[in-house]
Amino acid sequence: MSGVVIQAQQYQPSAATTFLTTPSRNASEESDLLRSIRAAIRSSGTNTVNTTFSPLSTSGSESWIDQELSWSDYCVILSEGGVIKRKWDLSQENQIIQHACIGKLTQPTASSNHQSHGSAHYTRSNETPGTTNIFGPFASLREESKAVEDSDEEISGVFIFLRSIGKVFLENGMDYTFSLPFLVHRAWPLRPHGVLIQRILDPAEVDEARVTGDDVLPTIFTITSAFSEPEAVGISSGILGGFGDEPVALVDEEENCSKPLVTVSAGDEVVWVSPGVPNSTGEFLVTFDADKGGLSIWRYAYLKPKDAPVPLTRTRRQSISRKSTGNRRQSSVSDLLELDRRLPQDMEFDGEFPPPFPPMSGLPPSTTSNITAQPPMPGRNRDSITRLDLSLTMDRMALGGQKDPEELITPVEHGRMKASYWAQQLTTHPLGGRQLPTRDISVASFDQRFDGKVHRSLLAVCLPEAQVIVFMITIEEDKKSFVVESFGTLEAVAIASIRATRGDIWDLLAVKKDGSLSLFTHGLHELRIRLRLAQPWNGDSNDSSEVISLDHVVALKHVCVSSVYVEMSDGKVYYARLDMAPRDPLVTQAIQVLALVLPKAQTFDLQRRFLESWSQRYFRTSPGVEFREFTLALFALLELKLVYPFKNDESANSSVWERFSALSTPNRSFNDDPALQRLKLPIPPTTQHYFLFTLTVNPLLAPVLYALHMLAEDLRLVVLRYESLMLLIPLICQIAHIVRPEWADYWKRLCPNIMPGWPAPSTTRVDMLDDRIPVWPPDMSAILYGSISNPDWQFPAYGTSRLARSFSIDPSFAFGDAEPLVSLQRLTAAYVCLADKTVSSTQKRAELTVEKLVDILGTAEKGSAFLNSLPLEHYDLIGRRDLAFSVAGTQPELSQKGIAQSAETYMNTHRRMTIGSLAEQAKSASIGEIDAVSGVELDLKGFTKIRFGQDRRLEEVARMLCSSAVPSVRLVERPELNEHDQAKEQQHQVVRIAERTLALPYGRAMFTFGSVLTVTKEAYVTPKMEYAVKIQPSNVTSAPELGKIPVECLNWGEFHNGVAAGLRISPEARGVESSWIAFNKPSELTPEHAGFLFGLGLTGHLKEMLTWHTFGYLTPKHDLTSIGVLLGLSAANAGTGNRHVTKLLAVHTPALLPTQNVDLNVSLMTQAAGLAGVGILYLSTRNRRMAEVCLHQISRKDLVQPDLSNEHREAYTYCAALAFGMIMLGQGSSVPADLSSLNRLRVLVHGEGKSVVNSQARSTFDVNITSPAASIALGLMYLKTERRDVADILEIPSTVLELNRIQPSFLLMRTIARSLIMWDDIASTPQWLLAQVPESIVKAMHGHIRGKLADDAIELAYYNIIGGCCFAIGLKYAGTARHEAYIMLSNYFDMFSRFVAASGHAFDYKIKRSAVREGLNLISIALCMVMAGTGEITCLRRLRYAYGMYHQAFRYGVHVATHLSLGLLFLGAGRYTLGTSNAAIACMIVAFFPRFHHVSSDNKSYLQALRHLWVLAVEPRCLMARDVNTREAVYLPVKITTKEGAEKGATQLISPTLIPDFNKLLSIRIDTPRYWPFFVDLEHVPQHRRSLLKHQTLYVKRRTAFLSYTEDPRGSRSLFVRSGSSAGDAATLDFPQLTDTKAHPASDLTHFISSFSNDTLFLAFADHFSREDGKTVEERVFHNYCHAVLLDSILQDKMETLQSHLMLYQYRTQSPSNSYFHLRLQDLRFAVDFYSKVYDRRFSGKSENNIRPSLIRENTVSGALQALDERLAEVQSSTALNTVFGRYARGELIVESEEAPEVSRWLAWYLLRHGVPSASLLAILKQLAQDAHAQCAAPGNVDLRTLDEGIKEVLRGTGTKMNTVFGSGWSGPSLERVIDAWQRHS
Repeated sequence: MSGVVIQAQQYQPSAATTFLTTPSRNASEESDLLRSIRAAIRSSGTNTVNTTFSPLSTSGSESWIDQELSWSDYCVILSEGGVIKRKWDLSQENQIIQHACIGKLTQPTASSNHQSHGSAHYTRSNETPGTTNIFGPFASLREESKAVEDSDEEISGVFIFLRSIGKVFLENGMDYTFSLPFLVHRAWPLRPHGVLIQRILDPAEVDEARVTGDDVLPTIFTITSAFSEPEAVGISSGILGGFGDEPVALVDEEENCSKPLVTVSAGDEVVWVSPGVPNSTGEFLVTFDADKGGLSIWRYAYLKPKDAPVPLTRTRRQSISRKSTGNRRQSSVSDLLELDRRLPQDMEFDGEFPPPFPPMSGLPPSTTSNITAQPPMPGRNRDSITRLDLSLTMDRMALGGQKDPEELITPVEHGRMKASYWAQQLTTHPLGGRQLPTRDISVASFDQRFDGKVHRSLLAVCLPEAQVIVFMITIEEDKKSFVVESFGTLEAVAIASIRATRGDIWDLLAVKKDGSLSLFTHGLHELRIRLRLAQPWNGDSNDSSEVISLDHVVALKHVCVSSVYVEMSDGKVYYARLDMAPRDPLVTQAIQVLALVLPKAQTFDLQRRFLESWSQRYFRTSPGVEFREFTLALFALLELKLVYPFKNDESANSSVWERFSALSTPNRSFNDDPALQRLKLPIPPTTQHYFLFTLTVNPLLAPVLYALHMLAEDLRLVVLRYESLMLLIPLICQIAHIVRPEWADYWKRLCPNIMPGWPAPSTTRVDMLDDRIPVWPPDMSAILYGSISNPDWQFPAYGTSRLARSFSIDPSFAFGDAEPLVSLQRLTAAYVCLADKTVSSTQKRAELTVEKLVDILGTAEKGSAFLNSLPLEHYDLIGRRDLAFSVAGTQPELSQKGIAQSAETYMNTHRRMTIGSLAEQAKSASIGEIDAVSGVELDLKGFTKIRFGQDRRLEEVARMLCSSAVPSVRLVERPELNEHDQAKEQQHQVVRIAERTLALPYGRAMFTFGSVLTVTKEAYVTPKMEYAVKIQPSNVTSAPELGKIPVECLNWGEFHNGVAAGLRISPEARGVESSWIAFNKPSELTPEHAGFLFGLGLTGHLKEMLTWHTFGYLTPKHDLTSIGVLLGLSAANAGTGNRHVTKLLAVHTPALLPTQNVDLNVSLMTQAAGLAGVGILYLSTRNRRMAEVCLHQISRKDLVQPDLSNEHREAYTYCAALAFGMIMLGQGSSVPADLSSLNRLRVLVHGEGKSVVNSQARSTFDVNITSPAASIALGLMYLKTERRDVADILEIPSTVLELNRIQPSFLLMRTIARSLIMWDDIASTPQWLLAQVPESIVKAMHGHIRGKLADDAIELAYYNIIGGCCFAIGLKYAGTARHEAYIMLSNYFDMFSRFVAASGHAFDYKIKRSAVREGLNLISIALCMVMAGTGEITCLRRLRYAYGMYHQAFRYGVHVATHLSLGLLFLGAGRYTLGTSNAAIACMIVAFFPRFHHVSSDNKSYLQALRHLWVLAVEPRCLMARDVNTREAVYLPVKITTKEGAEKGATQLISPTLIPDFNKLLSIRIDTPRYWPFFVDLEHVPQHRRSLLKHQTLYVKRRTAFLSYTEDPRGSRSLFVRSGSSAGDAATLDFPQLTDTKAHPASDLTHFISSFSNDTLFLAFADHFSREDGKTVEERVFHNYCHAVLLDSILQDKMETLQSHLMLYQYRTQSPSNSYFHLRLQDLRFAVDFYSKVYDRRFSGKSENNIRPSLIRENTVSGALQALDERLAEVQSSTALNTVFGRYARGELIVESEEAPEVSRWLAWYLLRHGVPSASLLAILKQLAQDAHAQCAAPGNVDLRTLDEGIKEVLRGTGTKMNTVFGSGWSGPSLERVIDAWQRHS
């Protein structure tokens, strides 16, 4: 009895089942009665264990795991491969599990960090901000990246359905719970994601529907997201596409838009849903309608809901009629009311949520009242789901159409339910109206593949009475939709699809009526399966325990992938594994390639025979077993008999040694192993050589030979498959002996050891030859060579599909259209591209080839994904990751783990700690200050080290700006003072220093800005403020006495300290979220935390804060916190006009409220902050309403007269004016609205004219306060408009009389405002500056310098105007480091400093000095605005001097200006600078506003908090270069091209450096010999621009032969300098020999290579192979050779050539007895001919004048071949070879002698090397030559020598043509030898 024998085992319950069925301990203590009572109460029945299996394919389809999901009433267990992975106990839910399944859900990927916030956050805004960001390119990119759409990934998870809830537990740890409005009957996973559920249909529901005449509500739903309701499956009349890249579309899209959703009818029960297996044709489901007795096959498809049909309109809604009664509608209304109550009012609906409903306007009052007054049902349990409940839910899903026109309740959005999955009915098969329970119907899909005509899959449906109907589902020609046709019927009682015989193509396992098992494969070919009980096998085959066969299978319990649980008639269950796909890749490939040339029956026959014989050997996979079984199966198929001529009789095989030696011989050959080659087995192995014997030639022999030959050619291309090739060649040769002996000759030359004799023409049987195949076999390597050598040659392109066509066979395609010979296919495709003669450029051909290879490597999806997607992989392929990171926008992680650092870098970064620093650490740890933060730490290790070179300026600035360390101060010793006075003097000093300390955070905020890139989950530490001072020389530490520094002053100091701490967190930092902010909130609100919140707002992190967290901060009315939060939220949403933030501001700003005289209990200072917030929030939006409000507030009525309640009136006025200016920023025009604002501002600047009539009337505002404020407002409103008429409003008076009427400081404001309006005129020249000063003032000042007295008013005016002009220059050139501006501002800085330093005691002198001091503050800030972020050293010297001045006259404002300047100079430690967009200018004016405070609590004239708005003007414009391998920051010369107006210019900079404004940048070029070059084109390639904006980093790849600029600044240590002229190396490569390496300049290779390359491969290679301790000459020569190779590959920077050079060395030195010697010889010949004959012509680029050196020099390759030729010449002269060659040339039989096997090898070597035609050809040529000679020599008057020469040439030409060889052809000397052999014999 034939059949495949499968071993089955007794079923052992899985670990999960055992766990679930074992009763818990306390249950076992209960009595039986108690247990039975419990069971009765619980009504659900017994605690059964249910199990479902699902196949899990890991990493491709090679390995499959069985996933098993088991559940009891309250517990679910997931196991993989029988091992428990997870367990979920749901007993606390108190609901019984109805069903569970494994499926997938989409989840947003981790990369999209920003979820779309609802109204809970402050980001959602109803007004869309302007399209371009007002803050320039960096900010707009930040917005853009936040708005990036989330990419989703599918994550596997377990779905568990209880009675009223469902749970999903995902692999990534997320879990969700959702409500279930119905009881779930079963669930199935869907593709691509989601699950399909069928609810239980209550009979009462059906009856009710019948009574009312309504349709029953649908029963089939899908769940695609844990946040959306279950959705019904929509029916479509046709689903198109969905194959390959084609998107899915519905035929009746239009119709579905206009009608209510049609769903699968409630009577249909799902029987089966197609499992997600690879290469399946499509997704199907099968349903059965018990009432109608019809079986339906559906195709389903997923359509994203947003691609689903559009909403219904109201008019259409009314026209839809559907019969119904009112009661459903009422229940739905009550539900809507309930829904309305449950939803928070503010919730914003998106597509995933049921839409909100409008109020019920159209209902008759009676219905509404009776609904709402409905009494609750008594005793109704949530578990019992009633019809009403269900209908509520359905209605909530907005299912079904409108009923009567008078009940107009129109849902707002869609008038129908949305569907994510759509189904198309492919066919309905009537089952004669029989009532069948669905669980008795089973379905299986199998054999999905291409069958030669179409892609199809088979679907078998098994009905209860042992009938199986098989359908075939095919894709229609136009690739649009599916067609189902009946394919046949079978008889079986149970079926299942199983992965048994073919990798990805599934088969059908069926149980027959008689209890036997069959496998239907290759279509419906039947393969019998015989089950046997597996016996414990102990290795001794004689011990034949009885065979127990298992017949009478009655059912298949579970089938998963290849495992099957079968139930026998006696009730026992057995487990068997039917994975019968061959493990040996050679057998798999052979069967696949034969399936393409053999007809269906024969292919199945071959596989059946193979499986039957292999199963007899228990499917063993030891080497050679499978191939041997395959060979025997093939011979049986082709009716060939095996004859073993050399076999001794079997009985002698007794000893273990003999049995060992009888194992397959190729594996036992020790020849190739240098260590074991002298070993011999005790008994010489008997040869396994066999011959085939046949009387009739099977017509399939030729196609089989051709197919196997092509397989062997494929294996020849892959060095790793040579061993398989050795097994295959004997098979080919034996078949070839019968039909084409020349093919055997061909393989005998390549593998002479493999078979005994040479085929000789004398022994060939002519009647058996097959002329359908050519005489000489196609040699693929020669064909490929020919194609690139001569592109005009039309070579036979390889294609497996052509194999069968040439023999006119209809092949079986049992494995679909998968390509068995992948290597050959890829290589041919590449060579076709390389040989493409239509493309002339070699570079273009190479590009096309790479694209082609990438396209076909791996699967097609991978290929196309690779080409379209991550540039990283493309660049990696060519070893240029630097381009991927710099240009293509992917970013590497900068963490230091796993990055290869060079030795020098390691030494530099890991400095050993000094004893002093260790002691310091121990000391601080003992005090407990281990976490103390000084606030000036820059966590930017690699950056700071390289940004400012070798000096210590950053440390110096950090020391100056550190407010947490005790400063030292030197006091002048005054011995005349007594102790009390000395103490008093010290206190004075301490208080003055404290003033300076309070101002330090301003500068520190700038210095450390953005230095923390990730926040940890711990509390964020703010550094403490240290007011104590160490006084030298007495070395006394003195702290200020209590009350010396007012509390208010300290509070503001703490506030700024908090801001500085908050600004350390980078705007891009991760981990700042609402919970983290709330976590850091102190129990009592402190000024410090208020500042911290403001800092977070400025960097944009406050957007993350939840709305309700804000109230906790604002309710206590803590002034500083209110200011911090209001300004912070405004800054975080600057320019967006966010309505949520507007509401918050309104509550704190009476001006925004409808009635303005409301007493809000909010201080004027907070109100001022609120107004300023409005300005920031509506920055540059031109919002008229807000602008009006701010304009009116400038002259607020109750602030005219100063009193105690409004001491901050000036600050309020400024805030209002600045807010107005910011809202209308640069938007001023001539429209009436703007003109009225302009007139109002004119009045505010100059005051109201005195009217003659009522001169006593009090003015409505104080012009002394409004004038400067309005001036700035005017300047901002008309910023850059160049309106001379507006500028003239701010005319500067020129006469002394007028000057005396106006405060000198107003002139400063007017100068600034005028400059803002006439922006383009600002220039950093003395001419421009003097033009701003009225002529009379200039003259007077010139006179003053010469010694004339000038009026005080003129002098004060002059200083103020100059200060204003300098500030304007600073604004215009902010962040540009423009040299002229720098020189000019420095000069004025020095001039003003000298004046301030001079001393004079007169009062008017002090007044002047104070004016100059104000001007100096401004100039100092202006100078640093220009030099922002540069850290310029002379500026630092000036500021350091100013920092050290702290005597009486230096008030708090002076320190603030100095520290702001210091901070600006080192903005963000040199990583940031200032931008010059309009918004940035406004923010800088607000931050550096020319009103400086006297003491730190002084907010009367200006709100201190606004000083930090500079953050909004900051841009990260520091260009960094990092080494792509080590990720360290490196110095790099870059060439930057910019455009200024119309002209372009190029500058050479060395990164890290600040680069010009991005809008002026055109390109950056890296062109230095030490790094690989590239070009960043910002003008034309948006991707480059985006990438640089995002990261400001260029990744560069160092050329291997150089060191970086840090390690080798002068370039004196490059490899070229070290290795000098490397002429000796080339010679060593071509002819390895001993030279004196000591003399070589690069002799200490190992040491010095480590400095050039951190590539571990190079280092290890140098260490192992370039040593100088070789013991033998051979070793030393090898080391020498490796030394040269390594140098060569480093200098060329082509490390890939190392391997090739080593191969060449191996080929050059290998022994001819090696099994692979001849194969390698052919490889070497290919390389030599390529480099000597083809490369120069076709690939070197000579023709295009772009010469490229070859990877390996031609001489090196030729040298290796020459070395082998010399050895061949030695062998050639031996007599043994001569004799054998003579016999070969004459076509006589050659019998190999056992004694001298090498002669045969020599012959093969000679024939190969000289391209001699095969023996049968030589015989024909000999005959032709003799005939020609006889004919031509007959007349007698011929010169015989010439004749012979001519005949030789003809012979040589013919022989070469008849033989596919490389470029060299049949060599002359060998032709001579052939003729010599012929003549000697004759």
